[in-house]
Amino acid sequence: MNKKDRGLLKSYGITLIVILVFAAVLFYFPQSKDKIIGYSTTYFLELLLILPAVMILMGLFSVWISKESVIKYLGKEAGIKGALISVFLGSLPTGPLYIAFPIAASLIKKGASISNIIVFLSAWACLKIPQELVEIQFLGFKFMALRWILTVVLVIGMGFLIEKIVDIKEDNKIFVDNVPLNK
Repeated sequence: MNKKDRGLLKSYGITLIVILVFAAVLFYFPQSKDKIIGYSTTYFLELLLILPAVMILMGLFSVWISKESVIKYLGKEAGIKGALISVFLGSLPTGPLYIAFPIAASLIKKGASISNIIVFLSAWACLKIPQELVEIQFLGFKFMALRWILTVVLVIGMGFLIEKIVDIKEDNKIFVDNVPLNK
């Protein structure tokens, strides 16, 4: 296999694995074919509806927010202030977590620290303000407040811990113990 083919395989390897797993599930569970295809189609259509808006917002983000601002407020030197800003930014939006990944990638390119990216993604997943309001309705304010405080503390701690392990080099490549994770 030549270098170009290996590069293609590496780029599309996960997609290929997902397609193979999808085909295997359809083969071994033919009675669930309609459900599987229905859910997959719904998810894919949702992605097609959301992704263009995300890409437009990403373009606006890259123009409106300077690299210097990201470094100042979310960079390695931002400390706890940057972590709290990341919690705030991650808890505002609604929508699925996969929307946050391109935003996180853009923040990394503009100089955000790994810890603040971890905090941002975790806040997006766990601390959405609309979700908190529903949580109060069903579980009560005390439960929501305690879970929120513990989640914020643990997410910030996790972000700082992961930053000690993971490094981003000048060319935005992510390394763990000097081994690159991305191309």
